[in-house]
Amino acid sequence: MRKDLIATRQAIEQGHIHAQAVAEECLALAQSDSCQHAFIQLTPECLNKSDSTQALQKRPMAGLAVSIKDLFDVQGQVTAAGSVVLQGQAPASVDSQAVARLRAAGAGLIGRTNMVEFAFSGVGVNPHHGTPAAWDALTNSAAGSTFEPRVPGGSSSGAAVSVATGAAFIGLGSDTGGSIRIPAALNGLVGFKNTARSVPTQGALPLSTTLDTVCAMTRSVRDTILAHEILSARKVPSAHRPLPHYRLAVVNNLMQDHMDPHVTRAFERSLVTLRAAGAQIEEIALPELTELGTMMSAGGFSPAESFAWHQHLLAAHADQYDPRVAQRIQLGAPMKAHQYIDLVNARSAWIRRVEKALLGYDAILSPTTPITAPKLADVAPGAERDAEFFRVNGLLLRNTSAINTLDGCAISLPCHQAGDLPVGLMAWHAAMHDDTVLQLALLLEPLLQAH
Repeated sequence: MRKDLIATRQAIEQGHIHAQAVAEECLALAQSDSCQHAFIQLTPECLNKSDSTQALQKRPMAGLAVSIKDLFDVQGQVTAAGSVVLQGQAPASVDSQAVARLRAAGAGLIGRTNMVEFAFSGVGVNPHHGTPAAWDALTNSAAGSTFEPRVPGGSSSGAAVSVATGAAFIGLGSDTGGSIRIPAALNGLVGFKNTARSVPTQGALPLSTTLDTVCAMTRSVRDTILAHEILSARKVPSAHRPLPHYRLAVVNNLMQDHMDPHVTRAFERSLVTLRAAGAQIEEIALPELTELGTMMSAGGFSPAESFAWHQHLLAAHADQYDPRVAQRIQLGAPMKAHQYIDLVNARSAWIRRVEKALLGYDAILSPTTPITAPKLADVAPGAERDAEFFRVNGLLLRNTSAINTLDGCAISLPCHQAGDLPVGLMAWHAAMHDDTVLQLALLLEPLLQAH
């Protein structure tokens, strides 16, 4: 893994490397085969902001490269959300609020990243712009006789590959059901889904106005904290609690079901490592998780709310949509107003019960996804692979989407051994526990990396 943002910034400030050289390397990587299909458009502003050491001292990200998911408005650019149906729209007149905050911190925007069309999948496949391969899986497989690309995870697929390859230090994305944490897990990155209300969504094309969260992927927890501080416009307080003073739990139902052997080994090894370091980890049952299927039986928030946004576009241009995305959006068409209101009320009551069950715990630990990155060939566009695609999509989204329903916060940390396919460990809790989850992640990260 390449240096993180903070280490790079320190090297520039100490004169070990010039900011211009860093910017040029990021752009070269963005244009290389390692980032094939990761970017939809390159806009190397980092080259124009990288030569001022004085600026580095004043602004936390001056000149350092950040990639922007194609979901966000950037002044003068078209926001197409990975589609072709919106490519003819007028360019954005102003930056989205998240982009504006990154710019104010001095970020150098390097380009718009590829994504699942309209952010509606956890797999990462895009039939219009191609699909980038999961980068860590690629490098780990390079020594083998045959390389088989694996899915990058979605919907923030290009954002993940841009950070994993070194083209960007921060990948701005969104998380409605796992779209930051899934690609983070499959590419060996850190991905943080903050409490949704803590970062404004203004200027981001919506999938579900109830669940959408603006957040980012990075190469380290300390970079994640910096990114969150910029996006939320607040400081994360330092904590001085040692690991044994945190009370942690592992949910023994649903989130550990149907794990593949790679994930099982990495997750169990991680728990052994953390317990050996003094972590208090209890196994708990959280039966409320099994209620989610029934709660969403009428369709769920994402189909209903996305159909409200897309219905006129679909009526006129359905043939220009990814058929798998169109199919999921159209699941929202039959939902009646009373069913939607019932869902809103059921979710509120469910959140209260889950929050009560989690009282006294600082965080819950789970696998981010129960499976490692599947082979891209098995889920590539094509009706003959739709059944496998939707099976994989459901598994990838299962654990992460529960946190969005909870209106909670969660971080995915790499927990696999070198040479294995990437696996993520997710630490999570209910709304507004962001600081505790981030502070805990700082303690977990070196322990997980050590093995």
